[in-house]
Amino acid sequence: MEQIQQLKTFESTSLASLVKVQNERELEEWRVVALGKKSLLTSVMKSLADLTPDQKKEVGEAANNTKNVLNEAFSRASANFTVTAVLNSDSLDITLPGRTPSLGKKHIISNIIEECCEIFRDMGFTIAEGNEVETPYYNFDALNIAPDHPARDTMDTFWLEDKDKNGRTRLLRTHTSPMQVRFMEKNQPPIRIIVPGKVYRYEATDATHLSMFHQIEGLAVGENITMADLKGVLINFLKRLFGEDRKTRFRVDYFPFVEPGAEIAIDCSACRGKGCSICKGTGWVEVLGAGMVHPQVLTNGGIDNKKFSGFAFGVGIERIAMLRYGIEDIRNFYNNDLRFLGQF
Repeated sequence: MEQIQQLKTFESTSLASLVKVQNERELEEWRVVALGKKSLLTSVMKSLADLTPDQKKEVGEAANNTKNVLNEAFSRASANFTVTAVLNSDSLDITLPGRTPSLGKKHIISNIIEECCEIFRDMGFTIAEGNEVETPYYNFDALNIAPDHPARDTMDTFWLEDKDKNGRTRLLRTHTSPMQVRFMEKNQPPIRIIVPGKVYRYEATDATHLSMFHQIEGLAVGENITMADLKGVLINFLKRLFGEDRKTRFRVDYFPFVEPGAEIAIDCSACRGKGCSICKGTGWVEVLGAGMVHPQVLTNGGIDNKKFSGFAFGVGIERIAMLRYGIEDIRNFYNNDLRFLGQF
């Protein structure tokens, strides 16, 4: 068909002439001749109305192919001239070294969690994961925190409107401790686990508080486990995390799910025990809470509290990071400021 042959000849001659184009002005002139309103291609496209349906299909397909080929050739040539113009401009110094692309990295909190888990793994602990959505039984009741217990007042809770399949109220866990009973229900001693994860408290956000943060729960249950075992594990953990020269202090504290309970502190990194504004003049900074598992909690987990004993502890990951690196505002971890996060 005559139009198809014309298109083939036009395509080949247009591509041949494009090779001879030397600058952007000549390229624009080529575009007008090859793809403009008065080009052969446009003329053939307009003549389709006078053809039979079969001819229209055949010629139209050939015209579209020619148009696509010429458009792609024009785009490549235009891009080449643009790159050349940039390279020849005074604003670009091609002798400068290339810029290294910015690469992502692990978040500081993820790094601290992994480091803590590695320390406890070296002491024989395994990692267990728990539910972030819990029932009041596992979050409170099974841990010896009765409905009218004052300890519930210190844990402002996110309650969920929907209930579980058994019609029970649900909540976002306020600590990782529910996993103590859940794990004991399915496993008999000896038990030695840590439970890293997110926890939630309905409280105002400030320099030291968030509504979502991370904890690591620890639990060990077996025969003849004593407070000495707890002290040995935590002193080793803190020295590996903060340095072998750091001092530790254990003081009696109260937690409903342990008896006796203890508050563990390390000497202040800023003043090394002399007293400063960071440690409020005491020379010590609280790091975590711990104690011997309450007999009732063992019973709730299906463990014979006459035969077995255990210890438990909980540590806040953000608090560890703040103490270790001298960070004064916990919100820095989640403001997504790459200048801050890139330091770790």
